[in-house]
Amino acid sequence: MARSLLFNLLFYVTTTLFVVLGSPLLFGPRSWAMAALALHGRFELWLLKAIIGLRVEVRGKDKLPEGACLVASKHQSAWETFALIPLFRDPALLMKRELFWIPFHGWFSKKFEMIPVDRDKGPSALRRMLREAKKRVEDGREIIIFPEGTRRPPGAPPDYKTGVVLLYDALGVPCVPVALNSGLFWPRRSLIRRPGTVIVEFLDPIPPGLPRGEFLTRLTSAIETASDRLIAEAKSKESASMQGVNL
Repeated sequence: MARSLLFNLLFYVTTTLFVVLGSPLLFGPRSWAMAALALHGRFELWLLKAIIGLRVEVRGKDKLPEGACLVASKHQSAWETFALIPLFRDPALLMKRELFWIPFHGWFSKKFEMIPVDRDKGPSALRRMLREAKKRVEDGREIIIFPEGTRRPPGAPPDYKTGVVLLYDALGVPCVPVALNSGLFWPRRSLIRRPGTVIVEFLDPIPPGLPRGEFLTRLTSAIETASDRLIAEAKSKESASMQGVNL
């Protein structure tokens, strides 16, 4: 518990320092601000490894297209909100519009040209979201969405929303599913951080142009099957390690 509290303290302190000391980047090129965002992600991952003993293994990154694409990632933890950033060339995340109103955080989100989402504002808000996403695709960026809309504990039944289907249908680019097991080590609504290895796995891209129902079925099956496998793999390693200690 002491290590978890130490990491949490340093995480919030260093994140605040990155934001405040990096504020001059608000007046520079977006690429500089994005480089700082990726640096922040790598630094926090280093802290996790040094203090908690939590490492990262990335599989299948070669499956990412070279140009613009839609990335649909499993969302189990706050971990992926910063740790996934360094894995991409120029990511644009879909974010709740309320987050854009927060001083510094919102200013940087606008600088990064993230995509605001109004969940409860109806068709006009969806059209605005799609327009912004199309602009990012024209710039060759990766559009990252958590298709369940919120964090789900490991093993919870899937709850995919329509937003990912609308984006897939409108953007006309490949969709890369991403599976992970981060919730085992950084549980939602908990201060505990556990040692081990978070595995992030990029899966086979889904080509554009499929019927909406077929796309959603393929996406859900790919992410859930792979995430369940990664969770089982991590638990198996933990069990084997415990048996080794007991011996």
